[in-house]
Amino acid sequence: MNDSLDRAFAALADPTRRAILARLGEGAASVAELAEPFDLSQPAISRHLKVLEDAGLIAAGRKGQRRPRALRPEGLEAPQRCIEELAAYWPDRFDRLDEYLQAATKDSGQ
Repeated sequence: MNDSLDRAFAALADPTRRAILARLGEGAASVAELAEPFDLSQPAISRHLKVLEDAGLIAAGRKGQRRPRALRPEGLEAPQRCIEELAAYWPDRFDRLDEYLQAATKDSGQ
């Protein structure tokens, strides 16, 4: 895997960051708005936002003094593609296992 994909999965591994992404799915928000539902300080939320930005999952805008964060849906394309490739791999393996088990059962006389 490449570094950007590793950063994306590392960012997505944290439940707080996933909750922030879910909130940003509803629209852009300030750090204060994002911190509101959590029992975390704004600096802690800012650290989470930095991880999400470094992973390419969100972007900071500018509205006067405010820097609202917004979701970057294209940032999820590489992790989604990786998961889809892995998911496509397993059904084939399970089909082969099923064939093997059926053959083994017939060979043993059961």
